[in-house]
Amino acid sequence: MTTKPRPFAAPGARSHSSEGFTDSASQRFELMETFVRIVEAGSLSAAAAQMRTTQPTISRRLQALERSLGVRLLQRTTHAMRLTVDGERCFKRAKQLLASWASFEADVRGAQEEPEGLLRVAVPHAFGQHRLVEPLATYLSDHPRVSVEWLLRDDVRDFIANGIDCAIQVGEPSDPAVVAVRLSNVSRIVAASPSLLEYGAVPEEPEQLMSLPWLALRTYYRTELTLTHADTGEKRRISINPRMSTDNLYALRSAALLGIGACASSAWLLAEDLAAQRLVHLAPKWQAAALPVYIIYPHAQFYPSRLLRFVALMREAVPLAIGGL
Repeated sequence: MTTKPRPFAAPGARSHSSEGFTDSASQRFELMETFVRIVEAGSLSAAAAQMRTTQPTISRRLQALERSLGVRLLQRTTHAMRLTVDGERCFKRAKQLLASWASFEADVRGAQEEPEGLLRVAVPHAFGQHRLVEPLATYLSDHPRVSVEWLLRDDVRDFIANGIDCAIQVGEPSDPAVVAVRLSNVSRIVAASPSLLEYGAVPEEPEQLMSLPWLALRTYYRTELTLTHADTGEKRRISINPRMSTDNLYALRSAALLGIGACASSAWLLAEDLAAQRLVHLAPKWQAAALPVYIIYPHAQFYPSRLLRFVALMREAVPLAIGGL
C-alpha cells in the first residue's frame, strides 16, 4: 500500500523517526544528494565510498527519503539495482534542484572568488608523476582551501562511478558525455640505445628502421607505425615485430635504455636521454603522429570554482610542461 507523501516541513521542524533524520530543508537536500549519488555511482557501497561514510548510513538515508516522499525509489536485489518509475522522476528533479542550489550557494558565498573543497583528478602516469606535479603545487598554493586527490590512471572510462571531477587524457576523447578542452599536442620521435646501431650508423629513412628490434607501446602502436616527414609532410608506414610490448611510457623508456629495442615515444620524455647520448634520435627528419592532450570533465549545469580554476591553470601549464604546440 502506498502512503500519502508528507509536505515539506518548515526549517527546524524535527521528525520522530527512529532513524534520527530531521525534516528540515537542509536534511531533505542531504537525502536527495545521497539518492543522486547512489544512482550515479551504481551501488550503495560505491556511494558510501565517495561520500566517505558507511553503507548502512547510505541505506538509512535512502529509506528516510522514500518514507518522506511516500514512494519507492529503487528496486534492489542481491545482484542488481534499478530505478522505479517514481525513482526516475525523482532522480531527474533531484539533480535539477541540487544544481540550482549549488549555483545559488556559489553566488551567495562568493565561491567563485574562494575555491574550496576536494578535487579528484585522474592523470596519465607519466604526466602525473613528472611534468604536472609542479603545476599542481602552484594550484594548491594559490588555493589553500582546496585539497586534491591525484589519481594516476591512463584510462578513465566512467567519471561518475569513480567520483572523478576531471581527467587529463592523451588521445581523442570518445565519450560524448564529457566536455573536452584541448590543451596541447605531444610530439613523438623514434629513438634507440646506441648499442642497437650497427657500426654506429644512424638510420635516416623509415625503411631502415624495420630491421631493428622494436618495443611497442600497446596504447598507440603494436605492429606498424606511420611516420611523417617534418618538411615535406610525406607519410610512410613501416611494419615492426616487437620483442616487448607495454602500456607504460616509463617501462618503454627503460627498455629502450637497456637496448632491448627501438621505440616511438614522447619527445619530452626522451629529451634528457638524447642530450646525454644515452639514446639516439633515429630517422630524425621523420616523426610519429603527435597525440592531442585534453582535459575532460562531465557535462553539468554548474561547475565549482575549484574545477574551473584547475582547468584554467592546466590550459596554461600543460603546453609549457610537455613542449607542445
